[in-house]
Parts: sequence; structure tokens; C-alpha cells
Amino acid sequence: MLEETGIPDREDIQNNLPDEERLKEGPVAIFECYQEIPCDPCYYSCPLGAIKEFEDINNLPELDSDKCTGCAQCVANCPGLAIFVIDYTYSEDEGVIRLPYEFSPLPAVDEQVIALDHSGEEVGTGRIVRVVNNENQDKTAIVWLAVDKDKLLTVRHFKRMEESADG
Repeated sequence: MLEETGIPDREDIQNNLPDEERLKEGPVAIFECYQEIPCDPCYYSCPLGAIKEFEDINNLPELDSDKCTGCAQCVANCPGLAIFVIDYTYSEDEGVIRLPYEFSPLPAVDEQVIALDHSGEEVGTGRIVRVVNNENQDKTAIVWLAVDKDKLLTVRHFKRMEESADG
């Protein structure tokens, strides 16, 4: 229950998803913005115009999923860390979630991690497949995390294995 816990439930998440056909086509942005606040960097960061222009800066973003290629520019530029890219086409068994990462040190490619849900609960394991960190991302790296396909809509972060062993 988002209003009480700050954690979106399955229905909140489902309401922001592109249709199933689009999800099967490849990477696409998922917006988990739930509060109308003055914020629009995602609109200005999209090189393809996939995020519709805001009539009011307080409006929630709207995605034209047919234009979205999953480039993740909006992910890196979202100050609320509320945008993710999911890709069901990564492999037969795994999907990839591209998520913002603002910690140091950055994880390494092929590093095994513990996948976490919206509330920080462990939901399985994952593998880092790519880390993108360039100048135009305003110090927000994009980590590509491979997880079982049935976890793509659940996983929203990860915990490094050495963190688990230490604490």
C-alpha cells in the first residue's frame, strides 16, 4: 500500500507497464513515479521523444512505449531514481533490469549479487552483466542486472555478496 508504506504494490506497478506485446519486443522504460511533484528531467533527457511533453511540471511522466528503445538516458537523469528499463528478450531464462546506481565502488561485470525487491527483501540472486558510467549521466551509473524472467517486475535493487558477509 503505497500511501502507508511508500512501497508500490503489484497493482501500482502493473498500472505503469507497457502492454505485454511491447514487453516482448525488447528493452523499455518503466516509470515508478507515484507523486505529482515538480520534476521533468526525464522528458528533456529522452533523445527519441518517447516521454510525452508535460502540460504541467507536476504531472506524472507518460511514456510512448512504441518510441522507447530502452536507452536508459531517463534512468540516469531521474533525480528520484524512479525509472528502470526491463528487457525480457535478454536470454531464454533471464531478463535484464537496468537500474540507477549511486554507490561506490561500482560492481564488476559477472559479479554475483543478491536481488532485492521494492522493500529491500531478498528475492533471489542476480548477475551484473554491464555497468555504464559516462559523463552525460550526471554521476548516476546504470547497472544491468540479469535475473530470472519471473523476477523482472519484482527486483529493484541488489546487495553485493561481500556486503552480506560483512553485515
